[in-house]
Amino acid sequence: MTTVALLGNPNTGKTTLFNELTDKYAYVGNWTGVTVEKKVGQIRHSHTKVIDLPGVYSLNPITKDESVVTNYLLGHSPDLILNVTNASQLKRNLLLSVEVLELGVPVIITLNMIDDLKRTGHYYNLKTLSTELGCPVRTTNARNKEGLTELKADLVRDQSEIKPNLPLKLNYPLMVNQAIRQAATSLTKDYKVEPKFAHWLAIQYINNNKVVRKYATMHQLKPLLSQKAYYDAQKFDDQIFETRLSFIEKTLASATEQLQSTQHVAITSKIDKVVTHPIFGLPIFVGIFYLMFKLSFDWIGTPLSGYLDGFLSGPISSWANQFLTQAGALPMLRSLIVNGLIAGVGGVLVFIPQIFVLFACITILEDSGYMSRAALVTDRIMEMIGLNGKAFIPLIIGFGCNVTGIMAARTIEQPKERLITTLISPFMSCSARLPIYSLFVAALFPRHQALIVLSLYFLGIVVALFMAKFYHVIFKAKEHSVFIVELPQYHIPRLDIVWHGTWDKGKGFIKKAGTIIFAGTVLIWLLSNFGVRGYVTQIDQSFAANLGQILLPVFKPIGISTWQPISALLTGVLAKEVISSSMMVLFHTSNQTALIAMIGGSFTAISAYALLVFILLYIPCFATIGTIKSETGSAKWAAYSVISSLAISYTLAFLIFQIGSLLM
Repeated sequence: MTTVALLGNPNTGKTTLFNELTDKYAYVGNWTGVTVEKKVGQIRHSHTKVIDLPGVYSLNPITKDESVVTNYLLGHSPDLILNVTNASQLKRNLLLSVEVLELGVPVIITLNMIDDLKRTGHYYNLKTLSTELGCPVRTTNARNKEGLTELKADLVRDQSEIKPNLPLKLNYPLMVNQAIRQAATSLTKDYKVEPKFAHWLAIQYINNNKVVRKYATMHQLKPLLSQKAYYDAQKFDDQIFETRLSFIEKTLASATEQLQSTQHVAITSKIDKVVTHPIFGLPIFVGIFYLMFKLSFDWIGTPLSGYLDGFLSGPISSWANQFLTQAGALPMLRSLIVNGLIAGVGGVLVFIPQIFVLFACITILEDSGYMSRAALVTDRIMEMIGLNGKAFIPLIIGFGCNVTGIMAARTIEQPKERLITTLISPFMSCSARLPIYSLFVAALFPRHQALIVLSLYFLGIVVALFMAKFYHVIFKAKEHSVFIVELPQYHIPRLDIVWHGTWDKGKGFIKKAGTIIFAGTVLIWLLSNFGVRGYVTQIDQSFAANLGQILLPVFKPIGISTWQPISALLTGVLAKEVISSSMMVLFHTSNQTALIAMIGGSFTAISAYALLVFILLYIPCFATIGTIKSETGSAKWAAYSVISSLAISYTLAFLIFQIGSLLM
């Protein structure tokens, strides 16, 4: 089977191209020794396997994620490398291409997002580029499937028919060339290293590539190790960079064929002047998120949830009850299925419309190109607390799931900044909390649902930023990561991309309904139907009631006056969605409308908001706790996260309820 390695900078459309080439993932796993996702697919009707390598700016890695690519090239020899570039950012993207071409493995470079290049007014002569770079150059637009048929034909072609690339050999300064040649010759002669690979190893070692230097130490490559001090003293890495940049500039200058209208670039520039404005950028960011919540809770999501709730609590519940009765099922089994599983799991599933509408909005923002601007806008705020826009990306991802948000913090190169981002990520309001928000805002804040939910999201951000500043002072973090962000051209979002992006983000919620939420619902049903004397008919005599009543004095200062929400909160450690299903079971209701009415009678507006703040900030779910432990390598940080979040959530909920009660 032919192996194609897919390699390129971030934001070049590499993932979209991978999905279009392979139609779907063959499997997803992790790279050996690193928990970075590994995607492997196969081109349909072929024997060509495609490996999607993480997006990097250079083979000289800064972060743990980026080291995956260099380690792969050191340990594997793909039959072909498909180097994906952003056609409108070619000068910067070709810095990576040059490093890959120096390896001597067959390479095809594709200028992806070719439509963006046309909008900038530039056009490159592909034949000239191919001649200068020494490899085939193709053009694609993965979003519109342009050029994919020709590219697939190149990838599935018998590799024995393809003439191998000669390693790209740049005219480095005399001393650099001498050092490379001397080291490569010794590696080939004394260590039997293949000449092309020896040449590449020498360049990367001299260029102070830490992964390659570790590889050389591990394999005791003395021709390199013995000259390390000399290479560093001569600052060869600076000379190598300047030579590469000069070569790229000359190549692009010779390949530029014509200029066209730059109307789209002008439009993009005009929009950016507004949305990234130092003063107006942040209010626009807030306004966009407010619009998202209006769509999710007021205009589209909530009405659709009402229809779904009527279906699940009406026909489905009635049919199940009727079928079980006719089948002679025991009353306890009937109660478990109808009042437990259907009411509990269904009580979570009814919120699918709100969650999917919200994820669709986020996907639209990503596909349109706005999310990069959002990171740029927030960079100014992040700098005030000792972080930068690079930390904002994991926090935004945390809106979907705190686990993936924490894992995304790996891209931050400085250990203290990475730890700070990991510790504050659980304060982001993940999608699992949305069902709980929906219940309470519908019950207590029917006219201001979007505003209340928006306030919770931004309260989580404010708490995270405050704690980040606190940690920055405590940890005495002095070194800072470098924030680099691509600002792609704006796009009109494509319907299929929005759908796939929404489904990828939201499918985990549905999977949870069949696993964790199912198990949590069964657990809470057992606790609410059994007591010290066995099966009980009065829920007040159950284990759930006893536990909630024991803890009631602790929660009364934050406005909780009934035991049911307390027992539900305890199950939320499994997954926050379970709180909704638990409350459905504990309040003995079969539909969302009835539960909303009961919540409205058990809480005031201020006590409900205090509880929502507590739910926003209290103990992370088990999956998040486990991720903190694995990412920090310490159970102590995971335990600290649990204790600190519990203390912060209780303190804020207490202040909100007590002060609010005095003012109202």
